[in-house]
Amino acid sequence: MSFQLLINIVLAFLWMFMNAEFTVGTFVTGFIIGLVAVYILRGFLPGRFYLKRLYWMVRLFFIFIIELVKANIDVVRIVMAPKIDIHPGFYAYPNDLEEEWEVALLSTLITLTPGTVVVAISEDYSIIYIHGLDMDDADAEIANIKTSFENVIKEVAKP
Repeated sequence: MSFQLLINIVLAFLWMFMNAEFTVGTFVTGFIIGLVAVYILRGFLPGRFYLKRLYWMVRLFFIFIIELVKANIDVVRIVMAPKIDIHPGFYAYPNDLEEEWEVALLSTLITLTPGTVVVAISEDYSIIYIHGLDMDDADAEIANIKTSFENVIKEVAKP
């Protein structure tokens, strides 16, 4: 991804030098032309086309924001209730992530979401132990994390 982006930026600067105009508009035009060139040459460059990875990064960001808002609403509902009726508990989350940074990213996203906190990670990084503030069904929580965060992290990490 970074190599393709570097080529794209170099092509944008070359476009600026060839036009002898050093403006933002000329750079953007060169960047778009470079983007087309990198897309055409993507078979010869390492990795997949970098805009796909960027798309998945942006999507992960927005999924996290949506989950953050939903979790905040749930926590506020628990706090504001006249009678606290929660079912806290621990559960083991088996993940299919391959790299350590992927597990670290997933653990961070889980911990930043109100109502859940990662308390431990297994030695081989295959199981994450999570405490949930209000969980009725651990399998539903696992399925929610797998569909919302883990699958998108896998797409971001694809080479």
